Amino acid sequence: MDLAVITLNQVIILFVLMAVGIICNRLNILNAEAKRILSGLLMKVIVPCMIINSYVAEFNLEILHNLIFTFVLSFILIMTGFVITFFVTIRINKDSRDLIRFATIYSNAAFMGFPLIQALFGSKGLLYASAYVTVFNLLLWTQGVIMVSGSANLKQSAKNLLSTPVLFAVALGLIIYLCRIPIPALILNPLQLIGNMNTPISMFITGMIISENKLLEFIKDPYVWLATVLRLLMIPVICFVLAYALKLSGMHSQVALLLEAAPCASITSVFAVQYHRNEKLAAGMVVISTLLSIITLPVCAYIMTFLVR
Repeated sequence: MDLAVITLNQVIILFVLMAVGIICNRLNILNAEAKRILSGLLMKVIVPCMIINSYVAEFNLEILHNLIFTFVLSFILIMTGFVITFFVTIRINKDSRDLIRFATIYSNAAFMGFPLIQALFGSKGLLYASAYVTVFNLLLWTQGVIMVSGSANLKQSAKNLLSTPVLFAVALGLIIYLCRIPIPALILNPLQLIGNMNTPISMFITGMIISENKLLEFIKDPYVWLATVLRLLMIPVICFVLAYALKLSGMHSQVALLLEAAPCASITSVFAVQYHRNEKLAAGMVVISTLLSIITLPVCAYIMTFLVR
């Protein structure tokens, strides 16, 4: 119950920060160009710094085992979402189907999930969150790109992976953690300060995405609601049932499950533009699922306290 209450409080705080992003966008303090710049700063600098900082901890064999387990569990959870989405959307026309599948298979783990995990579990939670995001990025920049683009370009997929700073941050963090490399305060303190920028900037960007779109148009689209139900209800419920059946326990399992329960990935809108897909559908899935996650995430946290201890 405590985790659910804390989650509700944190989600409300995140939505207040989103409201600031909305206001800044409406007043033209932050425009589309600012959103692009902030997104690049977040994914190329802030999140990598936050991940590296999470690995600066005293070596513990149990934590290492839990970290390895989180990599495996994250893959299982994401692929569970893939299977569910594949069968539910099999009769939808291809143009909409590929975008819906992408939005529902991949959650908003970076922009919405990381701030929540950081608030709930601290640096140790971020350590396990980095494992989820590593698997997430490996699948997103290969299977995800192929699905949305409609082209199986292995060379481009490899290039996308090699240009993802988050993966390099995880690799560097693992080296620091496993080799027990001491990090001087002159480096560690700036890392922490930069990493702490993650939550407000993530929410400002999300607020700007919401502000740039018309809610009434999204509410009328049945595909938006299908994606929202899949991402916020069906996938979390089945993943929780799976967690209960496997008798999962511990913070590492809770982190992976909460990240899997996050709303549709905000990068869906970016890919829709890049690969000439339905931009309005992409934005609708991101916006509506994000707004409704203020209800579903605390509920998921509450249920999780009974299933995963």
